Amino acid sequence: MVAEIASAGDAIPSKCKVIEVHVGELKQLFNAMDPSPFRDRDLDPKAEEFITGWSKDLPPKARLALVVYLDRPAGLPNEAAVLREAVHEFFRQRALVTRRRLRQLFRVGRTSLIIGVGFLAMLIVTGDFVAIRMKGSSFAEILRESFLIGGWVAMWRPLEIFLYDWWPIRNEAKNFDRLAAMSIRIQYKSDAPAEAWRWDWPAVSQKMIVEADKGK
Repeated sequence: MVAEIASAGDAIPSKCKVIEVHVGELKQLFNAMDPSPFRDRDLDPKAEEFITGWSKDLPPKARLALVVYLDRPAGLPNEAAVLREAVHEFFRQRALVTRRRLRQLFRVGRTSLIIGVGFLAMLIVTGDFVAIRMKGSSFAEILRESFLIGGWVAMWRPLEIFLYDWWPIRNEAKNFDRLAAMSIRIQYKSDAPAEAWRWDWPAVSQKMIVEADKGK
């Protein structure tokens, strides 16, 4: 028989900020449509949104911990370790994807900057040429200023990227790094049916159940 315990997993450091999640079964934390093995499975979108949203409200340099309140008794001895590995791997991958997105944004920014500078230079030259050809005409000055404004409008996108767009993505990646290193602990509910862990897919496989039965 599986021993009844109140909690399992990492010790929670005293000075870290705790994120608390309450679920009936561990499988509720994960995307049921993801065919990947459990350790590589994505978190459920609502669970991911809840955890990341809570973490963004906490101080950016604070250490994090996740406490999962589970409405069943403890199952197999390694389920807390399996949960930690799965959650950490998920957020590690999120950090990698986010940094890849940041690199892509900088590539777009550099290309946009080259196009924008070239277009601005061309319009300045065109505006000066029109002003010279139509010297003394007030309309020529209007055209020249219009070309200049159009050129600076073309610079809007690269300036937006290099001034504003990149740092929220960098902060998101750093937050995923924190989540990929956080302590994880499961707090069990002792008054639930003792065999409830058997149906908590995907933390428990049929092979695990057979091995647990052999240990009785």
